[in-house]
Parts: sequence; structure tokens; C-alpha cells
Amino acid sequence: MKKIFVLFVSIFLLSSIVFAAQGSINGQGTGQNTEPEDGSQGQQGTNGAESSDEQDTGQGQQVQEEEQTQNQGEDTQIMVQQRQELKAETKTQLQEMVQQKQQAMNQELEGKSEKEQNVYQNQNQVRLAVHSLLAMEDLVGGIGKNVSQIARQFNNSVQATLNAEEKIQAKSAFARFFSGGDENSAEEIEQEVNQNRLRIQELKQLYEQCDCDDEVKAMMQEQVQNMEQEQNRLQELAQKEKKSKGLFGWLWK
Repeated sequence: MKKIFVLFVSIFLLSSIVFAAQGSINGQGTGQNTEPEDGSQGQQGTNGAESSDEQDTGQGQQVQEEEQTQNQGEDTQIMVQQRQELKAETKTQLQEMVQQKQQAMNQELEGKSEKEQNVYQNQNQVRLAVHSLLAMEDLVGGIGKNVSQIARQFNNSVQATLNAEEKIQAKSAFARFFSGGDENSAEEIEQEVNQNRLRIQELKQLYEQCDCDDEVKAMMQEQVQNMEQEQNRLQELAQKEKKSKGLFGWLWK
């Protein structure tokens, strides 16, 4: 009987030791795998990722700004080179540059609509004149810089009159029938024409002062005449547009 009791106690103690050892092992395993309930470690990881993203974004913006600055510098350099290329060194080169510009403008017309072609075909005379006057700066002596300055002013004016004439051409026949012509665009054209006539007078005075080759002087005179003819056409266009009142235009014009 004693032996049975001792055996039973031994088995009980052994089982208790085994269960205690297993519980300790499970507790350690659970502790190693358990993450904080408040998610502090996950938040730190997220903050770290956000900080990294902000740094990457800042670096990206800095790189982009540097590239923009570099591109602006390159664009400025290209513009300077183009201006230098516009200046002819000989009258033969001047003639070639004028022909090349004419061909380029003709090719430009091919990609435009019929209405746009009508507008550009007329005003291309002034654009070609501007190009020619800029190109002959070094061939007309001391008046070269003054001639180029007036030519650049004409270039800005051409863009303004082009935009205004495109608006006039874009107005539909239906709208024109009821409201008449585009008076605002017509007035804008008239303002540019008045300024251009003063510029033409300045060019004529400079032409009289030009101590240069006869062929170059003849080219300058031709371009000034083309400018003057285009101003006459624009003046007639503006007057015609302002006279077009339409069916109901008389009520508010």
C-alpha cells in the first residue's frame, strides 16, 4: 500500500513539473511575439517613412529647380545665339537669309486652316520685313541698332494685329449678321497701325541717313514699303469691321 502511495505522489510531482515548464515556455514565446497594444512601434515606423518621403520630396524639388534654372540658362543662350545668327555679314548672306525665312513661313502656312492662311499670308510681309531689317543691322552702318530696335517693335505689333485679325475672321456669319463686326479687335488694329505709321516714318528718316551698299539700301526700302502697304490693308480692314453694324448692332453701337 505504501509503495502505491509513493508511486502516486511521484507521478503527481512529475506532472506538475512538466506543466510548469510548458507554461514558462509558452509565456516566453508569447512575450516575444506580442507587439505593444498602442502601436507605438508601428507609428514610429510610419513617421520614419513619412520623414523619408519628405526628404525625398525636398530633394526632388531641389533637383527640379536646378533643372529649371539650367533650362532657363540654356534658353537664354539659344536666344542670344539666334540673335547673333540673324545678323548677315554680307549682302549675299542677307539675301539667302531672307529667302530661307520666306520658305519657312510658306511651310508654316501648310499646317493652318484656310482662314488662318489668309491672315498670315498678308501679315507675313511685315514678319519678313522684320527679319530682313534685323539681319541687315551690321550692313547699314551707324543706323543699324536703331533699325533693329524699330524692327523689334514691329515684331511685337505684328503679333497683336495677328491676334486681332484672327478674332475678326473667327466670328461666324450668323453672329456677324445680328451683332455686326468685332469693334474691339478693329480698334486694337487701328491703335497698332497708328503706332506703326510713326515707326515707318522713323525708318524712312534712317533710310535717308544710310551710308551703305546700294543693294542693301534698296532691300531696306523694299521692306519699308511692304510694311507701309500692310498698314494700309489693316486700316481698311478695321474701318470695314467698324462699319458692319449687323441687324441689331444699331441698338448698342
